[in-house]
Amino acid sequence: MATFSVDTDGHTAVHDVTDRVRDALPADAAGTCTVFCEHTTAGLVVNEAERRLLGDVEAFVEGLAPEGGWAHDDLDGNAASHLRALLLGTSVTVPVADGDLALGRWQSVLLVECDGPRTRTVRVIAE
Repeated sequence: MATFSVDTDGHTAVHDVTDRVRDALPADAAGTCTVFCEHTTAGLVVNEAERRLLGDVEAFVEGLAPEGGWAHDDLDGNAASHLRALLLGTSVTVPVADGDLALGRWQSVLLVECDGPRTRTVRVIAE
């Protein structure tokens, strides 16, 4: 298992972590790789890392749950971030062959920040 950190740069932001995941794989890895974000207000997805699409993803994620009016907001004001991350999920599983991610042509592993800016920890488990 390998771990790396991602410093996010906005309240809602998408970061392509594909190369970081790839670098974390053992050279002889084969089978699957689970990429896990150990936070409740960020998620992981597989999608295209095209600049305009990343902006669209940020706007889409912000629209998943409106800010304010949630019971959890009485505690720390970030219920919408938790709800958005809940829909994204905390992990993705990607096939691995010959020590490399077996992603489709336009696929990338993306960390989606819902409550930043923060430092996020990502774990890579090759199986």
